[in-house]
Amino acid sequence: MDDRDSCVRGGDALRGESSQRAGRSALRGRLVTLRPAVDADAPALLAILGQPEVAEWWRRDEWERLDESDAVTFAIVLDGAVVGCIQYNEETDPDYFSAALDIFVSAAVHGRGVGSDAMRTLLAWLIDVRGHQRLTVDPAALNARAIHVYEKLGFRPVGVLRQYERVADGSRRDALLMELLAAEFVRG
Repeated sequence: MDDRDSCVRGGDALRGESSQRAGRSALRGRLVTLRPAVDADAPALLAILGQPEVAEWWRRDEWERLDESDAVTFAIVLDGAVVGCIQYNEETDPDYFSAALDIFVSAAVHGRGVGSDAMRTLLAWLIDVRGHQRLTVDPAALNARAIHVYEKLGFRPVGVLRQYERVADGSRRDALLMELLAAEFVRG
């Protein structure tokens, strides 16, 4: 997963893991709270996805076809307002137990540590509670802001996923596969 997968589907509702959302509690970071996303979050999340700084990495015409039914999705809440979305999915085979993460945050909070705090909060929970040893992200190779955040948390580049995604003009762009081993996590 990376900054192109969706926390919202359709134009009006969150879909997917309703059974996974049930009973899941909020995770609290230094700045943000991650709480299970609900349908009522869709307008705020769609507005964020429409911001040019966010839309550059997320294709709106692709969101309608994505249904992350195998992902667990959280709204990122700062001072009572939804400012983004973070999700993970798991490879549950015990021989390959790992998680892939995805995030987007409002341009209004870029540069304030919100994305880092949300990532750090979910990573700590995935490592400490879920027992993950290996976690991955795969941002667009040109998304320097995302790559910088991931590197600060301890993620290391694995390699370039060439022509990984189709973009709005029909061309394809590369992504950077990055991984984090639990022992390398920078808790801050």
